[in-house]
Amino acid sequence: MSIMSNDLSDLAEIERFEQSIISFNKGEIDPDRFTSVRLQHGVYGQRQQGVNMLRVKLPGGRLRAAQLTALADITENYSQHGIAHITTRQSMQIHFIPLADMPAAMRRISQVGLTSREACGNAIRNMTACPLAGVCPKEHVDISTHVQGATLHFLRNPLNQQLPRKFKISFSGCEADCAQALIHDCGIVAVNKNGQHGFSIRAGGGLGHKPRESIVVEEFITEQEMLFSLEALVTLHNKYSDRTKRAKSRLKFLVERFGVEGFLDKYREEFERTKQALAHKPYPQGEWREASVAEAPGQGAPRKLFAQKQIGLFVLPIALPVGDLKADQLRGIAALLSEHGLDELHATQDQNLAILNVPQDKVAVLRSGFAVLGLREPEAGDSVVACPGTSTCRLGITASPLVAPHLSGGRADLRIRVSGCHNGCAQPETGDIGIYGEGKRMHGKLVPHYQMYFGGNGSGGGSLALKGPTLPVARIKQAIERVQAAHLKSGEQSFFAWTRAQSPTYFKEMLADLGEVKAEELDSVMRDYGDSADFRVLQLGGGECAGATQVLIGANFFEAAHERAYRNALVFQRKFVEAAQCNEAILRLLGAGIAQLLGGERKDDLQQLVEQLQSLAPIAIAHEFATAVGGLSDNEEITAEELAVISARVDSWTVNVAAFATLQDAQLDLTEALPI
Repeated sequence: MSIMSNDLSDLAEIERFEQSIISFNKGEIDPDRFTSVRLQHGVYGQRQQGVNMLRVKLPGGRLRAAQLTALADITENYSQHGIAHITTRQSMQIHFIPLADMPAAMRRISQVGLTSREACGNAIRNMTACPLAGVCPKEHVDISTHVQGATLHFLRNPLNQQLPRKFKISFSGCEADCAQALIHDCGIVAVNKNGQHGFSIRAGGGLGHKPRESIVVEEFITEQEMLFSLEALVTLHNKYSDRTKRAKSRLKFLVERFGVEGFLDKYREEFERTKQALAHKPYPQGEWREASVAEAPGQGAPRKLFAQKQIGLFVLPIALPVGDLKADQLRGIAALLSEHGLDELHATQDQNLAILNVPQDKVAVLRSGFAVLGLREPEAGDSVVACPGTSTCRLGITASPLVAPHLSGGRADLRIRVSGCHNGCAQPETGDIGIYGEGKRMHGKLVPHYQMYFGGNGSGGGSLALKGPTLPVARIKQAIERVQAAHLKSGEQSFFAWTRAQSPTYFKEMLADLGEVKAEELDSVMRDYGDSADFRVLQLGGGECAGATQVLIGANFFEAAHERAYRNALVFQRKFVEAAQCNEAILRLLGAGIAQLLGGERKDDLQQLVEQLQSLAPIAIAHEFATAVGGLSDNEEITAEELAVISARVDSWTVNVAAFATLQDAQLDLTEALPI
């Protein structure tokens, strides 16, 4: 798969989403159900009523000039605030769009091959990559090829439609791991082992509630096996993660639940099955090379003009305050690039932009053009990342984008990461200094605070930050400046090394006075940045990062569709016994789902399910299920003809039981989970 489509769009699904909006407005779809549909299409709720955020997926952060223009059109024509926002996951978010305008906005990005499908909700989110993929002298391979291949593999894939919760993936082109496999559900890192090119795979990392560093599940696999490993990990999440306790429904909790060895055993089992099913599927193939010994650029865009591996070409970074761009800036960048024959740029994990393939003689004129747009290159101290916080997010506790402009990384150009709540969208545990917002009572009053972290680094050889004290928001700038001064005074160049050379109580003791608030001082710490009133945490019914509660029967149907895809692939390979096992899995999934839908218990034994459905389901549904179960072959060998008969019976029952389930719940949409 050396050449792959870059078009991620699907106009038919936009039409279906538009119809869902109409049905919702008529009261034909309840709010929870519509929330699930909305999130599946990348439309996220805001604190503000009547408007939403559209999250556009940019695999690996890659952008073309025409795509910037489309994003400018949406920002200008549909957003009430006229600002687009680059996230730490290299997506583009546009807030304050009325729901009625969403289909038009989606159609505009579809014209340039982009989509918002599965950018939110319980799905594989936008896949992140090295900011300099394709141009970095250190890379073994342009990892963009593999990002695009994996994106196309999972986009609209039945396995990816009703996961227990979100799943995040990163791709790095060399061991420097600028894409931070350490903090991802799955991190893929290109390596060279004994002269052979391939990948190392890490899994089970994550931030937010209970931050955890990922573990190595594969020291080395070949390029062909990369998708096998990735799909095995997603399948583990789908099968075993908790669908009821959503706060613990991430891959990192499966590592905790099973233990490292237990998790690896389940992974290896799933990997072997996935390997069989996908054995003949085309896989993304990159152009591998011998890497140079150049210095790695780090997690975000380079901080200065950067020489590419292509002789005579450079990367020109553009600094964006907290990742924000106005419509005229988006349009202006696109026009400037087009004028000078350039077309590729990357959104980066530090919320900046990197312009690629710039000839030396174009650097000065581009700098002048960007200055006219109010843009410039990064400067020491401005590596400050912030999530939207209370400006738009329903989970936000503090005004992270308002405090961020007041903070600086100082002369050492430290990376400052500011999150408005503990979910950590700004990745505070990977910053040199990271903070996240929370409320804390002092003298009977609720005071806005930031929890501090020191010395984080998600790249190769790094680790999660050390937890520091919690301090009032009003004193956080002073705290950061004090820590920076102590670091500079030490003479140690590496902030990471300096933090780890200190005693466990060092930062708590250094900042202790800033955490103490006397009663007479209370008024000075009562307000968050930008607020004229005393601090309070709004109860907005929770956020939507995890999506609305999913109906179990829907999840079962999509998992059954995944089994059907495996069955068909195994038939193609003439592995009929393995394909027959998929039919058994389909009946077990759907039989259990229907039993639970009708008030029964979950059973894994097929005969017990037959008996249960005979007492719960209509006669025709129960009889057809019993016939399908009875027709399963328990022989060690089965012919293609025998398997075809069994598969047809299973597929027929799948269609009929889907119609029955839909009658029980008219809002249940199983269209994408049924046999074609």
